[in-house]
Amino acid sequence: MEPNEGTATVSNLEQRKKTIEALIREGIIIMDPDRTYVDSTVRVASGVVLFPGTYLRGSTIINTGCSIGPDCWIEDSIIEQSCSIRYSCLEESRIREGTTVGPYAHLRPGSDVGPEARIGNFVEVKNSRLERGVKAGHLSYIGDTDIGEGANIGAGTITCNYDGKRKHRTTIERDAFIGSNASLVAPVTIGKESTVAAGSTITEDVPAGGLAFGRARQVNKARSMQIEEEQPDAR
Repeated sequence: MEPNEGTATVSNLEQRKKTIEALIREGIIIMDPDRTYVDSTVRVASGVVLFPGTYLRGSTIINTGCSIGPDCWIEDSIIEQSCSIRYSCLEESRIREGTTVGPYAHLRPGSDVGPEARIGNFVEVKNSRLERGVKAGHLSYIGDTDIGEGANIGAGTITCNYDGKRKHRTTIERDAFIGSNASLVAPVTIGKESTVAAGSTITEDVPAGGLAFGRARQVNKARSMQIEEEQPDAR
């Protein structure tokens, strides 16, 4: 190891320790200081709880009443009051008051979620605005999308925002209900208080209060069975 490299490593460790100690003096609750990493440029309000495995990077701001971690990476993001973030990665995003994120969510640059929204397990959000009370609980991709207040995004929903050359936006208006395993092919608008049936691929706008199906009709057929007759005794 080169001398300069060793000196830099010691310096970084000392700086991290000083930052953590300063946060504790300011009233931040750090459950495991040895497994918590906070840049000196980060701002954390008094009373915030940081669980083990938390990384706060860059210009991140954590406001009062928040619980962060365990195992979170939050970079250049703003977390407003009374939010809970667990086992998740956030980059250049804004989480508004009373919102919960995780476990295992990924919010990419340009995400603006809440207030009082719910982003659940294995949900990815990118360059999208999710307004008050939006729920996306399971296994969804929300990209280049505007979602109105109170909308529900079913498990397995995908916004198909890229046509191979350009990105397109999806609009889901207030109180819309998107059934599980739906594909919304942008550009498309789902009207307020409308419903998209589970398993649908939607390529046209859905009017307010409408019910949209975009799937093939189910066909049930009986299986053909070959009955082997018992052969007579050859003797």
